[in-house]
Amino acid sequence: MTDATDEDLMIRIGNGDRVAFGELVRRHLSRAVAVAQRVTGSRGDAEEIAQEAFLRVWTKAPHWRSAEGEFRAARFTTWLYRVVVNLGIDRKRRPAMSALEAAGDPADPADSALRALEKAQLSGRVAAAVATLPERQRAALTLCFYEGLSNREAADILALSPGAVESLLVRARRTLREALAGVAAEFLEVSP
Repeated sequence: MTDATDEDLMIRIGNGDRVAFGELVRRHLSRAVAVAQRVTGSRGDAEEIAQEAFLRVWTKAPHWRSAEGEFRAARFTTWLYRVVVNLGIDRKRRPAMSALEAAGDPADPADSALRALEKAQLSGRVAAAVATLPERQRAALTLCFYEGLSNREAADILALSPGAVESLLVRARRTLREALAGVAAEFLEVSP
């Protein structure tokens, strides 16, 4: 295969010949990287450009020398270097990417330690206030609020009418509102 011309290899690549592709890459990769590095001034960019250029070799090979192909009379190396140069120019036009260190650390979406402590304290105070409710009010509140059941479902569980469950919930909310009035204001003042 080393005796085949680049153009012959392109025809074989167009038919899916991976060995021919490997030979073409072996022949021209170092030159493609060198050309790209001269255009961009960056070894890393040059390697990416060469990789993209050879990806185009693979995808464009089926159209090599066809009437609709862009290659027609061009030598393979002429076409390849044109692709490399164009990719290099495009890369230079893009805004420069900053170093990863310049990006800084992303903001932590989790609550701060102070905020987490405040939430824990509020949760503890709410739990203590709920614990002081009469048993049936606490059960209705637990089923409807914490478990997300409808009043009818809670009524079936508690062997009550839906109206009786609603009444229990109204009284429970009123009692909690009164018991936690100062806590909510305190929490809202401290919170950011």
